[in-house]
Amino acid sequence: MQGKVFIIGAGIGGVEFLTVRARNLLCQAEVIISDALVDRSLLDLAPPNCDRIIAGKRGGQESIKQAEINQMLVDYCLQGKRVVRLKSGDPWIFGRSLPEILALQAANCEWEVVAGISSAIAAPMLAGIPLTEVEASSCFAVMTGHDLDRLPWQAIVQIPTLVILMGTNNLTGLLEKLQEGKSADTKIAIVRWCGRVDQQVWTGTLTDIQSKIPEESLSPAVIIVGEVVKFHEQLSSQSWKSLENLKQSPEKEKLALQGKTILVTRAAGQASQFTDLLTSKGATVIEMPTLAIAPPTSWEKLDYAIADLTNYDWLILTSANAVESFFGRLRDAGKDSRTLHSLRVAVVGRKTAEVLANYGITPDLVPTDFIADALVDAFVGGDHVLNGKKMLFPRVESGGREILVEQLQQHGAIIDAIPAYESGCPEAIDPIALEAIQNQRLDAIAFASSKTVKHFCQLLDRVETNETWRSWMAKVKIASIGPQTSKTCYELLGRVDCEALEYTLDGLANAIGKSFL
Repeated sequence: MQGKVFIIGAGIGGVEFLTVRARNLLCQAEVIISDALVDRSLLDLAPPNCDRIIAGKRGGQESIKQAEINQMLVDYCLQGKRVVRLKSGDPWIFGRSLPEILALQAANCEWEVVAGISSAIAAPMLAGIPLTEVEASSCFAVMTGHDLDRLPWQAIVQIPTLVILMGTNNLTGLLEKLQEGKSADTKIAIVRWCGRVDQQVWTGTLTDIQSKIPEESLSPAVIIVGEVVKFHEQLSSQSWKSLENLKQSPEKEKLALQGKTILVTRAAGQASQFTDLLTSKGATVIEMPTLAIAPPTSWEKLDYAIADLTNYDWLILTSANAVESFFGRLRDAGKDSRTLHSLRVAVVGRKTAEVLANYGITPDLVPTDFIADALVDAFVGGDHVLNGKKMLFPRVESGGREILVEQLQQHGAIIDAIPAYESGCPEAIDPIALEAIQNQRLDAIAFASSKTVKHFCQLLDRVETNETWRSWMAKVKIASIGPQTSKTCYELLGRVDCEALEYTLDGLANAIGKSFL
């Protein structure tokens, strides 16, 4: 098999800033090797079985070496994989693409570069700062602020407009270099998190900008120097309006979670509609994988049940993972949803029903309350005969929904609770999530299941003492999707600050929003 590596520019974040070709390639990827600063929601475009690897540097933290990344690209390509190397902005602008391409060429691997929107262009635009203007700027230059001594400053200070990436850590030295050839009152702007709802812009001069910015880290940020910065105040409101329209969000001041940072615990690699819900309310979302979904130890029992489907009366599905695992195994057996023609299907939760609809099936029974324990009441209240009915219940291998199984059995049902997948704790905590927790930048943490609470605690216990990380969370709201999750929160975290009235992700998002009113 002939593999291929696509080196793709992810743009400045969010699906709305991707090129159409980049999006199409992500939807077909078998392996994604991503930079750390890439918006994690882009990884959710990939198919469920796609391998996702975070390989970029962030804030001096330990990361995969460039040589290792080069070798990974070669190895996956030679295995016949369709590989996406996802880079922030554009691959050719400080993207370190050349070493990877040379490694691929040396191994006779096929490759292609796909352009992305660079923050060097997008940040000034979204801040209302034109990089060229007839009188104020006839040209501009883009540079990195990492190593100031390598740059030809005598020539640089003659250029009317400068765009500097990765320069905030060296801001003091950068300002000194600029003032050697530019006027002290030269205008400067710093744009942090361009393109996001929480984008911030600070403006000033070379001499006073440091007094106007916060002491915290400004990364990632773009610095613009030159007379064109004067247009920011005049044009920024329209730029913000364009940005809001593009994101299809309400007006900035009406966003319930504007300025709030929410940590979302979720399954690694799963699509995160919840992140979109919170972002639409103005939140900055940091995703922390706390569930690693894997196949069961053996498929034998599920395969046997699939071969014997005509002898079952009901199929019970209580999670999206169960739906995907069951239908994946059905497909591997050379069958499809038509095989279920003699079965009735019961599901728990709107999300489970939505995933089921992807396979052309509308459930016969959905409880009003989106919790598994309510399913028995739905059966009984709907006058469904349970006595002697045979039910197939694909579920997580480590067990769960025991009360559901026991109550159905008490009504005479015959339940085959069969392993369809396993959910374990990831090997390591996401470095971006850990940094946010350590620096106490979170306003709330959202939990959508008891397991995410347990694994959250396990992951933090591995890197810090119990007392230390709990002290970091003293002022962070704990948000729960429902009673069972809340029970685990009380057991392991000692409190719950808000619980969803409707036990869905929409309900959880609404509960978090109301908690800040």
